[in-house]
Amino acid sequence: MARALYGRMADGTAVHAYTLGTGGRLAATVLDMGGTITAITVPDRAGRARNVVLGLKDLAAYQASGWWNCLIGRYANRLSNGVTIAGRHYPLAQDAGGVTLHGGRGQSWGARLWTVTQASDTALTLRLVSPDGDQGFPGTVTAQATYTAQEDALRLDYAATSDAPTVINLTNHIYFNLSGEGSVLPQILQLNADGVTETDAQQIPTGEIMPVAGTAFDFRAPRAIGTMVDSAEPQMAIARGYDHNFVLSKSASWAARLEDPQSGIRLELSTTEPGIQVYSTNNVKPGQFNAQGVEIQKRDGIALETQHFPNAPNQPDFPSTQLLPGQTFRSTTLFRFGLAPA
Repeated sequence: MARALYGRMADGTAVHAYTLGTGGRLAATVLDMGGTITAITVPDRAGRARNVVLGLKDLAAYQASGWWNCLIGRYANRLSNGVTIAGRHYPLAQDAGGVTLHGGRGQSWGARLWTVTQASDTALTLRLVSPDGDQGFPGTVTAQATYTAQEDALRLDYAATSDAPTVINLTNHIYFNLSGEGSVLPQILQLNADGVTETDAQQIPTGEIMPVAGTAFDFRAPRAIGTMVDSAEPQMAIARGYDHNFVLSKSASWAARLEDPQSGIRLELSTTEPGIQVYSTNNVKPGQFNAQGVEIQKRDGIALETQHFPNAPNQPDFPSTQLLPGQTFRSTTLFRFGLAPA
């Protein structure tokens, strides 16, 4: 395990980068600020190492974003008009439309320093204690994320406990680009999902599961991301591309596959979570630069966020995100890399 000073936060706090690997095909670099993944390096078909993570130029950019390539909590994705837990309503931090995104802007877990509780050549465990009332949620939550580098894969194990009834939904908002640069539109995506959670104009699920068959959301067979990303279908128009929760089927051991025709790199993702948010980088702010100093453009990355469903606490038919005292929330996501079949 290599540990190096990555930079200092605005208050002077030191942030370190930990590089994990077995000496095999894969190496991953993770920050103790927010569990931010700055690099996953794997060989392409020519044997050249490529970083398949769309990173930002420096620590200040990650801290300002708060949601880029980092851990998201307490509740990943969107909640509408707060939540009611154990008979009490918590309004949370809402925007003008009544939406709380990723726990609330300006309160991101991804911009906080986590405590390193384990560090080795192949594994890094980070811990965060989120006090009662943090982001407006009840209960003191202790969250843990373990990153484990394998020969050809990066594994993320999440765990959380609470001393009072609350809700929890954890993910890592990692952006992939299997070419290492440029647009992801030619890259080939396949999802093990027959449905998607339909949303309203605020991108809040209506409670309906919409079949993907015959729509821009049908990735049951592999196809390029760019094929339908600019579709005029109403659901696509709301988000200006893909920014939707796909309902994963349990009929296969994998959830998503992504391939790049140019580099030959293939990602196979598996998860214990019931959903995956696919986001085609629709809303990029001007003046945001990648690790090479090039301004990031719309569609330069694809986020694959394993999760429970958006707004699940307000949709009783969705899988529950309730966390009670004495319970432990656990979740695992595995990113396995290889080469696409010739």
